[in-house]
Amino acid sequence: MIRDDIKAAQVAAMKAGDKARLGTIRLMLAKIKDRDIELRTGTAPADDVLVTDVLQKMVKQRRESITMYEQGGRQELADAEAAEVAVIEEFLPAQLSEADATAAIKAIVAELGATSLKDMGRVMAAVKERHGSELDMSKASGWVKAALG
Repeated sequence: MIRDDIKAAQVAAMKAGDKARLGTIRLMLAKIKDRDIELRTGTAPADDVLVTDVLQKMVKQRRESITMYEQGGRQELADAEAAEVAVIEEFLPAQLSEADATAAIKAIVAELGATSLKDMGRVMAAVKERHGSELDMSKASGWVKAALG
């Protein structure tokens, strides 16, 4: 499980004295814990799906920050964010290639019998359920539109 890998990396970073990596891993664990607390009242998804979702959001936030810092001329802050992205991405599952992703989306569209953009919600739900940890959902929505259009 991804959560166990992150905890093991935390211990390894502590032993190695790698403060930057340790700080990022602690942030990851804190965000995951926050998400666990949010989901206590409802039905929680599988653990790896939950952790992957949290980590993908963290990567997205940091990429946005990198863009803002670079536009503002703060390269040292952009570099720090990029280092955090590198650590976080170590724990994310491998992403599907664009060709594999579009093939999987087309298969789901055919399976559900979706024919128009009105079916996009159903298709996106199925894509997220089956491939949520392997796809960037912002890109997936464009591929679903293309498959339905």
